[in-house]
Amino acid sequence: MARKLFAEWLGTLFLLATVVGSGIMAERLSGGNDALALLGNTIATGAILVVLILMFGQLSGAHFNPAVTLAFAIRKEIGPLESAQYVVVQIIGGILGMMIAHAMFDNPLFDPSTTARTGTGQWIGEFVATFGLVATILGCLKTRPEAVPYAVGLFISAGYWFTSSTSFANPAVTIARSLTNTFSGIDPTNVPAFIIVQLAAATVATITFNWLSSETVT
Repeated sequence: MARKLFAEWLGTLFLLATVVGSGIMAERLSGGNDALALLGNTIATGAILVVLILMFGQLSGAHFNPAVTLAFAIRKEIGPLESAQYVVVQIIGGILGMMIAHAMFDNPLFDPSTTARTGTGQWIGEFVATFGLVATILGCLKTRPEAVPYAVGLFISAGYWFTSSTSFANPAVTIARSLTNTFSGIDPTNVPAFIIVQLAAATVATITFNWLSSETVT
């Protein structure tokens, strides 16, 4: 269990160091071109997700995301206590990853965001992003489990561009990104609504794919 928790902590740390760090680098190099900055942020995030899931998938399941942990808890593939421990280390790892990114770029370790991400359109975007992420994982586990790392990386890369929220799809990521007043940030006051929508979407996606994957007894 200690190894599983360490893998979840370290994986989420690297995920946030990449999301925040690449956002800072992209913003500095893009010359004010937000589309170019988002592209740089997208490529780095999609790539690191593939790497991290390949690295840690066999150790902890490579959740790095309380919404994903919730999905597996609903499926009874992870117990309540283990789920709670996963969520705690994911949040801690995410915050530390954000702090490491700030340290690398000489930013204050804690610098709460002022970027507003709120409103019906953003919430719908987060629902779609989180539903799609959980659907990608559960669908691929049923049909092509070896493809999960690549499918997740590709879905999040697409989600950065086709969702209005730029596809946070992860409560731990959302919390950590509220503490960075950089390209990837979100105002802390907007976090609760995002998390509620993410957890709701994960629940709906899990129920949907449990039904799709069920075998009819004749």
